[in-house]
Amino acid sequence: MSRHVAIVTDSTAYLPARTMERHGITAVPLTVVLGDRALKEGTEISTRSLAQALQKRRPVTTSRPGPEVFAETYRRAAEAGATGIVSLHLSAELSGTYDAAVVAAREAPVPVRVVDTGMIAMALGFCALAAAEAAEAGGGVDEAVTAAEKRAVGTAAYFYVDTLDYLRRGGRIGAAQALLGSALAVKPLLQLTDGRIEPLEKVRTASRAIARLEEIAAERAGAADVDIAVHHLAAPERASALADRLKARVPGLTELHVSEVGAVIGAHTGPGLLGVVVSAR
Repeated sequence: MSRHVAIVTDSTAYLPARTMERHGITAVPLTVVLGDRALKEGTEISTRSLAQALQKRRPVTTSRPGPEVFAETYRRAAEAGATGIVSLHLSAELSGTYDAAVVAAREAPVPVRVVDTGMIAMALGFCALAAAEAAEAGGGVDEAVTAAEKRAVGTAAYFYVDTLDYLRRGGRIGAAQALLGSALAVKPLLQLTDGRIEPLEKVRTASRAIARLEEIAAERAGAADVDIAVHHLAAPERASALADRLKARVPGLTELHVSEVGAVIGAHTGPGLLGVVVSAR
């Protein structure tokens, strides 16, 4: 990482720890509230614990980091020698994380550019990587922001969920849409559109929905050079099989990541989630 530009993101980027370390990226954790306990994503709650809590219908909510957490992160980056910071976060339509970062940036000891990427999961992670690579190449804050924004434009995220119930409970999708999905006993496919989670298609069975998810991702990739991430929650075999099929179908595949989502996204999607992020290089 450039000694002069620090890259900050949040825990919903789900970047591999080794990748973050290699590129010097810092992730600020969001919080999962399980019953009466507030737990930091990534360190204090496992996805297995979350899945078990959801299956038992225990109350699970999420919350943004406070501005003071960002303020401390920015202070440490400045003390480590950063003269500028790029802070890239999940969609402001889905969380108040961006707003908290903006508040902290006003009092930071060095200039901070806070970016609402409109993304989530590795769609956000790829943006953070693009910013870090621009900084490593000697670019300043403007170049790092431009690289992240360009990557966001070329990135799409699609999701399969077993039920819309969890998204409805968390207020991330309308009650009427969730009720309609349940009434028809369909398996919903969703997409990230303008920073919001929106219905894409409804398919009758899980197997057909996953096949359609694969087809949509392959069509989006086309013959371009792309990176792909396959996410899941408590569905490792499904995710691995989907990743193998995409590897065979996408000629321009450069990097392929397969990972389980963390507790924050998992709390809103429920077990059985499959997600595919396609990001043009």
